[in-house]
Amino acid sequence: MIMEIGIVAGEIWHYLDDKESATEDELIKRLKRPREFVLMSLGWLAREGHVTLRALEGGYVATLNQK
Repeated sequence: MIMEIGIVAGEIWHYLDDKESATEDELIKRLKRPREFVLMSLGWLAREGHVTLRALEGGYVATLNQK
């Protein structure tokens, strides 16, 4: 499971690198990944400081942090 979370985290990072920000629903739809893996991967990326999550009504928007 850890490997799958890491793979999805990489896919999210690449997607956000192109789009700058996206909702969790957009990520799930575009990456065609289960909601659970997208959320766990977003948590991983947020914990590592790679993305910022902002709460929306009914979900989140992820934005890639530029260093």
